[in-house]
Amino acid sequence: MDPRFAAAEAALKASRIDEAADLLTAALQEGPGPAGAYRIVATRLFNLRQFAEAEHWVRAGLERFPKELDLWNLLGVILRRQGRLEEAIVALDKAHKLNPKNLMPMINQANVLNDLKQSARALAIGQKLVRLQPANAEHHRILGIAYRDLDQFDNAAARFDVAARLQPKLIDAWLDRAGIAIKLQQHDEAVEIFERALKVNPDDIRLLESYVIALRRTGRRDDAEAFLRDRFAAGKDEAWAHIQLGRTLADFDRQQADVHFRRAVELDPSNMNTRLVLAESLDRARYGDEGANIQEAVETLRSAMALGELKPSDMHVARQIAIRVGDYDLLASLSTFEAYGRGLAKAGLHGPMLQQLGRVETPEDRFEVLKQHRMWGELIESAVARNPIRRPPPRPKDGRIRVGFMSSDLRSHPVAYFAFPLFQHIDPSRFDVYCYSFYTGAEDATQRYITSKVTAFRWHKSMSARAAAQMIADDQLDILFELGGSTHMNKLETMAYKPAPLQASYLGYPHSAGLEAIDYLVVDPYIKPPNPALLLEKPMIMPKSWISLGQANFRDDQAINPITPEERNGMITFGTANNPHKYGPLMLRTWAKVVAATPNSRFLFVRPEGGTPAFRENMTRLFVEEGVAPERVQFQAVRGAHLPFYNEIDIALDTFPLTGGTTTCETLWMGVPVVSLLGEAFFERLSYSILTNVGLGDLVSSTLEGYVETAVKLAADPARRMLLRSTLRDQIKASPLGQHQQFARDFYDVVAATVAAA
Repeated sequence: MDPRFAAAEAALKASRIDEAADLLTAALQEGPGPAGAYRIVATRLFNLRQFAEAEHWVRAGLERFPKELDLWNLLGVILRRQGRLEEAIVALDKAHKLNPKNLMPMINQANVLNDLKQSARALAIGQKLVRLQPANAEHHRILGIAYRDLDQFDNAAARFDVAARLQPKLIDAWLDRAGIAIKLQQHDEAVEIFERALKVNPDDIRLLESYVIALRRTGRRDDAEAFLRDRFAAGKDEAWAHIQLGRTLADFDRQQADVHFRRAVELDPSNMNTRLVLAESLDRARYGDEGANIQEAVETLRSAMALGELKPSDMHVARQIAIRVGDYDLLASLSTFEAYGRGLAKAGLHGPMLQQLGRVETPEDRFEVLKQHRMWGELIESAVARNPIRRPPPRPKDGRIRVGFMSSDLRSHPVAYFAFPLFQHIDPSRFDVYCYSFYTGAEDATQRYITSKVTAFRWHKSMSARAAAQMIADDQLDILFELGGSTHMNKLETMAYKPAPLQASYLGYPHSAGLEAIDYLVVDPYIKPPNPALLLEKPMIMPKSWISLGQANFRDDQAINPITPEERNGMITFGTANNPHKYGPLMLRTWAKVVAATPNSRFLFVRPEGGTPAFRENMTRLFVEEGVAPERVQFQAVRGAHLPFYNEIDIALDTFPLTGGTTTCETLWMGVPVVSLLGEAFFERLSYSILTNVGLGDLVSSTLEGYVETAVKLAADPARRMLLRSTLRDQIKASPLGQHQQFARDFYDVVAATVAAA
């Protein structure tokens, strides 16, 4: 026998594992060896995460020793780590049959079956393991996972409790037990579990992070911040703690949050996730030079992606940054439309789904995105059903209707601007109006005004979705309108608890939210999809327009230059102030075709991204590819104070398939006509409704060719553009969009009819 085998055996006895593995590898490369040699070499490679090489040596051993249980068992473990779960089960089955009394193949079988969500089979093995070794904590945990995945949460919690009691250092048992509480929306209980776990595992990072997150979920942000600052004061300058403090501060002080995120990157530069957290926060930053923040986000994302392959859970960060700067090659490389949207739904992420609307390309995509929203809704409803709220008794009938509006945007925000007439013109003889906000900033004049007009304005900066639902239910509403969608600080999942007998979506999200608990979606005759299958909810139909332009934001003191930009500059200026999440290559190329077909014209982007080199380069390149010289593509980097820049635009080109809403209204208010494309779905008809209601329906086309033709024709009609510039604002005031009191009356009449019919 090769003397290296004997030397390796001596090294093993002296616990010199690496030396033994090196000797065995060299020996096996030159000739066969004992079964244990193959196992030792493969195990070492497995521990080094060199799974393909480990598999090679295991299979080499099995060629010589096809009945070696340890090798079959190790092969199953290696295959599991590679994600080849079905193959792993086959290998482990062979190991088990070789010796049914050996527990290791059974343990690994149960783990793989839990991975495969073959929970009934995993349950049977877990029960057997617990009977054979009732004092083994891992066996109880395996059984708990099977129970959890079968939605037997009480049994799962009991098993995780036993596992943690038997082995208090088994961190996964504590995390699993707290996970049950979180799944059931029992966040206070999760905090208590983590506090018990930390008494015996005070320095475990996973427990520490989870504890801080649980504190935030219960609304105890101050406690979370204090806990983290105490660690810093104790000299523990840790990357994870900076990440969690940044997340705790982000809603209140984004600039300070980014200080902590940058420090986390300094402390842990090879961590991809840490860089992604910073990139996402920079993308959301509104302080300082926003264009520079976005560019830093792009560069931080690139540095993160250089560290390895993105996980599916990180995809939305990369996609939103790629979309924002128009890097469509990167976007296409990340995932498919279907895979990404369904991944969001399965992960319970609703906010990024808004970006899916702008990615719709085919009729099939419309129904696919509807399915994705419903998948998200089913996930939320499943969790909510396991922890319902308490229902108060019906209130005595008094002939009045209680209407609720839930949104964290009842402040200086576009949602409030459009909802404003509903608070200005409440009929107190018929309606009591309740508002619910979870805005984390300071009260502003708009919020104060709304508060002064309604029956109650319940404002809670920190509250769980379930607690919000209980608060609303206790107010005994007749109907609740959700206005915020899934935008930041809103609580769409509150609607899943059904805190009001009738519930509707309105204003904040241009698509069905995905929850069966939402009965209605407010529409008008134009925005209502021709195919009812494109809505999950029943349409609540306003007689003319689903929106009105609130006087608080659409004011006469917003000056319109009476001279067109063409007259002042000697060229036609097309432009947009729409968000880039509505952009796509086809749309941008269509815009470029309009400019290319209009002699002596240019295109102006009025966007904060205009200060970002990556955005300017990507936009300009697409226009150049359609024959537009780069100097004809121009940018104004501005946020918020963008209305005056409409005086530099002759014709606004609308986005598609997700059309403008607020932006279309602002553009028209500033005397600038909008050319739009009409589609089948709700989100493809926003501008169509607005333009038709103000008498400009002829500027809407149903084909790309018609869109280009309409824009070019309008560019060649200076007389009409001059007339619109001087009369369009008065035209809006005389239209359904400008009749605020009539709009409010129509809205509340529709509400009364809906409640009466229920």
